[in-house]
Amino acid sequence: MSGEENYSVTIDPTPFYLADQSDPARGVYTFAYHVNIINTGEIGVQLLSRHWIITDGNGHTEEVRGEGVIGKQPKLAPEESFQYTSGTQFKTPVGTMHGSYAFVADDGTHFTVPIPRFTCSATRVLH
Repeated sequence: MSGEENYSVTIDPTPFYLADQSDPARGVYTFAYHVNIINTGEIGVQLLSRHWIITDGNGHTEEVRGEGVIGKQPKLAPEESFQYTSGTQFKTPVGTMHGSYAFVADDGTHFTVPIPRFTCSATRVLH
């Protein structure tokens, strides 16, 4: 086993606009995001902490750090996944989120996995 295959986690976030919990007239745009975390490595891992960088359409950035996700620090065997849903609010109809998760492998190795940037948009876009 080489090092790179040992410690590999895939992060797949999907945002959703929550119109019923938003109030655009007051500048409140509420989003949920579903995250699928998959251990694609060859060794078990545990998620320790999160770091989010949340930027609204005006460029205002907020950083959020904390232990685990939704009160949990899930352990994932190879090929095992963990899903959760959380939420955020923006003052603009469009914003972005990205960041990282910190993990520890069963062998004690600590590593960080980036959370890919995704866009939260209250507007409908036709493709």
